[in-house]
Amino acid sequence: MHSLEILQSGGYRHAGLTRLKLSCLLTSFPPEILELGDTLEELDLSDTGISQLPSNLSTALPNLKTIILDRCNFTTFPVELATCPALETIVLRSNNMTSIPENAFPPTLRCLVLTDNRLTRLPKSISRCQHLRSCMLVANQLRTLPRDMASCKELTELRLSCNRLRKLPHWLFTLPKLAFLSFASNPCAAPMANGYHKPKSLSSIPWSELEVRQPPSISSPASTTYEGLWHQSPHYAEDVTVTLFRGGRGARDEGCPADELAAYLAAGAHEGLVAVLGLVEGHPDEENDSLHQGGIVTQVVPEGYVRLGQEPVSCPPPPMVSRSTSSSTSSQQQQSTAREEPPSQTGPARLPPQTILELLTPLAGALAHLHERGISHGALAPHNVLASVEDRHALLDGFGAATVYAGLGKANEAGDRVESDNSDEEEEEDDDGEEGIDEDPSEFWDGVGGLVERVEERKSRAMNRDKER
Repeated sequence: MHSLEILQSGGYRHAGLTRLKLSCLLTSFPPEILELGDTLEELDLSDTGISQLPSNLSTALPNLKTIILDRCNFTTFPVELATCPALETIVLRSNNMTSIPENAFPPTLRCLVLTDNRLTRLPKSISRCQHLRSCMLVANQLRTLPRDMASCKELTELRLSCNRLRKLPHWLFTLPKLAFLSFASNPCAAPMANGYHKPKSLSSIPWSELEVRQPPSISSPASTTYEGLWHQSPHYAEDVTVTLFRGGRGARDEGCPADELAAYLAAGAHEGLVAVLGLVEGHPDEENDSLHQGGIVTQVVPEGYVRLGQEPVSCPPPPMVSRSTSSSTSSQQQQSTAREEPPSQTGPARLPPQTILELLTPLAGALAHLHERGISHGALAPHNVLASVEDRHALLDGFGAATVYAGLGKANEAGDRVESDNSDEEEEEDDDGEEGIDEDPSEFWDGVGGLVERVEERKSRAMNRDKER
């Protein structure tokens, strides 16, 4: 954090700053920032309330690579960013932004975060962003995506949850590098009209039977996980993990907490998934806190299981939100660093091919299981895999970006998910008359069903090679 007073007095002018962060309330963009010249690479003015950028931003700060303007007052995307020659990352969360002019994005753009705004469409000129890799559009009001976006061939991650998309365009599934997609809480996904739906076979566990240990073992903007005990009787208690979901639609860039809870419940039981034991019932925040989204009780992952990697930071993450359980500054600091696991707690850098194939078997089975239930995990990556090299087994975790899409083929019959072809899309210029996917999109995940067989086949070939040697 930097000081506005020092900035205005010229104290940073010759300091060679590469990063500047101000969070005090501002009535306008401080012109002294422009004096920092060609050394400044990252500018964070979140929570300052500014609504305009200077017209000479690109010439005064030619090496600016990242700009973060969360929770400011940009109702229109600032076109001044279009000419910044080195700008790669633009973050404008929670600005009540309603429009993006054409040609407002710089061609150098790699990461775009527009979570929690009021956008109804994207500009066609997004096709200029040939290097765009990550695009976070959660919690907006998008009804369509421009066909021109199909030119973004480097796009790897696209988050569309909590919008108004009635169809997914066919070109979306032709993007060669798209690996992480989420579209929960859209009309084109399975409806959760009354929030999550607890399976009949799943227990409801009263909060009074749970004993959680402080501080939390994992904390993120949308959930808090505790180690604890489930007192099933006066004489027996089971070690469990308790996860409480919290936050609104724009609580995080991947999707909303309610959708994560719904995916956990819909996933069911499988040897390759962390087992959900029950749904938390009677938590004190259920009636007093509108941001409380529910909670689950899950198995304690056995000793010897470690995450295969740490979560990559492709775009600046949203700030941590304060918890009702935090009673001091030190507690908040513990929460803000809880997700940063030390290197010793992550998986080995290299594994033998045979071991990798053995770990892939339960993962492939878990994915096939989710596919059968109409669930897209949305974030299959090392940080969401818990593996035991000794047991040659792995568990798939992390449903924060998951989408429940089951039953979309029945949507038109039910009349409550996908509207007819004569819907509002035809009035949208961006749609260009293109047909979207209004049937069950499982055809695009058909390869999942054969993963187990392919992994087993490769395991067999590897074992035969070892025997021949």
